[in-house]
Amino acid sequence: MSSDKNILQRPQLGAADMCIEQEQTLYDGFFKMRRLSLRHRLFDGGWSDTIGRELFCRGDAVAGILYDPWRDLIGLIEQFRVGAHRWQPGPWCLEVVAGMIDKEGEPPEAVMARELQEEAGLVAESMEPVCRYLSSPGGTDEAIHLYALYCHLDQAGGVHGLDTEHEDIRLLVFPAEEVFAAMLTGRMSNAATLIGLQWLQLNRSRIRQQFT
Repeated sequence: MSSDKNILQRPQLGAADMCIEQEQTLYDGFFKMRRLSLRHRLFDGGWSDTIGRELFCRGDAVAGILYDPWRDLIGLIEQFRVGAHRWQPGPWCLEVVAGMIDKEGEPPEAVMARELQEEAGLVAESMEPVCRYLSSPGGTDEAIHLYALYCHLDQAGGVHGLDTEHEDIRLLVFPAEEVFAAMLTGRMSNAATLIGLQWLQLNRSRIRQQFT
């Protein structure tokens, strides 16, 4: 058992304990792939040998769980995801609203509001930050800004998305209890959705008292 409780808040090693010796761009398109040759500090105080790592560079993204605290409803979007083509029950996934931050300097909250309009046709009554996390730091630099989006969902639904981005996105609305009962069955298969739903489950009573 660790005796240093500060490690829960602040790491022992940081960015200064890593040295990039060489960086090579392997692919430069909508996304980027780079190969880094680097060394890093070891826990015993020494340094590692030079190691090579490929890094999928996606940048930051936003994601938001849709919740109607007045009626205790949750909104999820359904769309085709090529990365889930081998996943059971198939590549049409139930997800939270999400999108890339692709304009330098644009606040994540502004991107979140735009994605909510594009993917669900909604405007949030208010927005609450949940957390920021790295989606898969072993191979990508993508960071997710996760929010709770409080919306009136009683009349929500339909198919949304941008034709220019080949989006075909269906908004579905369910009672909260039904979503919580199903969230670990595989239909909701990405981290942002599961983290958002579990956070909502923990904070649901507080949120409902706040709005009703």
